[in-house]
Amino acid sequence: MKNIIISLDQGTSSSRSIAFDGNGVQLACRAKEFPQIFPQDGWVEHDPAQIWASQYEVFMDVARQVGVENVAAIGITNQRETTIVWDAATGEPIYNAIVWQDRRTSGYCDFLASRGFGAIIKSKTGLRLDSYFSGTKIKWILDNVPGARERAKRGELRFGTVDTFLLWNLTGGKVHATDVSNASRTMLFNIHTLQWDKELLSLLDIPESMLPKVLPSSHLYGETEVDGVKVPICGVAGDQQAALFGQMCVDAGSVKNTYGTGGFLLMNTGRRTVSSTCNLLTTIAWQIGDEVTYALEGSVFVSGAAVQWLRDGLGIISKSSEVEELARSVEDSGGVYFVPALTGLAAPFWDANARGTIVGITRATTKAHIARATLEGMALQARDVVKAMSSDASVPICELKVDGGASENSLLLQFQSDILNTKVLKPREKETTALGVAYMAGLEVGLWKSIGELKELWTSDRVFEPQRDDEFRKAKVGGWEKALRAAMVK
Repeated sequence: MKNIIISLDQGTSSSRSIAFDGNGVQLACRAKEFPQIFPQDGWVEHDPAQIWASQYEVFMDVARQVGVENVAAIGITNQRETTIVWDAATGEPIYNAIVWQDRRTSGYCDFLASRGFGAIIKSKTGLRLDSYFSGTKIKWILDNVPGARERAKRGELRFGTVDTFLLWNLTGGKVHATDVSNASRTMLFNIHTLQWDKELLSLLDIPESMLPKVLPSSHLYGETEVDGVKVPICGVAGDQQAALFGQMCVDAGSVKNTYGTGGFLLMNTGRRTVSSTCNLLTTIAWQIGDEVTYALEGSVFVSGAAVQWLRDGLGIISKSSEVEELARSVEDSGGVYFVPALTGLAAPFWDANARGTIVGITRATTKAHIARATLEGMALQARDVVKAMSSDASVPICELKVDGGASENSLLLQFQSDILNTKVLKPREKETTALGVAYMAGLEVGLWKSIGELKELWTSDRVFEPQRDDEFRKAKVGGWEKALRAAMVK
């Protein structure tokens, strides 16, 4: 019986492939890192050939481990806004992948904002006018690669986020498609009409012929062949949306936080789009069948990266895993607050000029206090986003599901629960991104019959409940807000 789903999880620093069985239990996993390219300050690129080669290698390895004859379907999840343009005839990229972190088009975005296009873009796409998203990256490639714009106008070029590029290669160039969640991150897709927006394409001078067909997240996209066996590709979703689904945040008002290098918080808003007044993004979470589910998203630029800075920048720990023990060696942060705005502040403040700030240092301050303040700063940033979500959606947050590397830190999760005054749930399966798109693919091939059946599979590894009172929360938040103001002083 074919009861295994393989997820291709193509991330910013590595390509992974993970196999799950019909109970959502991980069977095999393989990962391979690939190089980051930094041509100049603020620019971040990947070699598309290395993305494809690394992803194909780990996929084939896992498929052979579990037996390709047992594989019911493949799902693809991916770093989202990263932009690739390639030749429609040969499949050869015409430029490196411009990564979501890349800031080379920020000046052009400022120019568009000065002409009043920010409100139009937000109303159509739910996004901020920012170089983070794919639209201005495509324009840059067309404007800067010799002959690219003319070739695009002749219909000779194709654009895709990484999911689309993998689909193209897995199907031998037969399928040029993406899903609604990835399309909604391009700054070109109208999230209300579910169509590429002709006004925005005209604004950025991007021919529609370049763009992939947009399909539901759970859908038969095409087939790939492994050792002579054809395997259907049946699920596609951006990584954070896939994690939201993998956490089974399928009811309106449910929220997850991924503590990675940054922090990514998403709230399911159901079938309604919520236009944020608190500087959050409105995005498509997924489409299953005819039903589209929307989400609010708030990103934190520096989360786990703050711990990396303690290790690499200050040298107060030698391994990131040591931070919890060090932080536990003191009862509290000793009045120290660390705002980890090392690359500015993202949601809900969006202050690119903010800088990392440590306040409250005295002669009694030790490295342990700074370690504890770092973990608390990660949780306090997440609190700011959760409160913004609750305000925008007009719903109280009753629990927060968490994943990502830092979710192994129990001190962090307990403080997160305390400061939010809500339960924090850590799942049994840590690979929630890969699991989410596996679920989507499995739904399409009938391995699972319904979302209700999937909800039964989700289990927690540990639940953290608030242990502190309102007075504690008031004092902590008051100190944090003072520290934030210091971080945002120009």
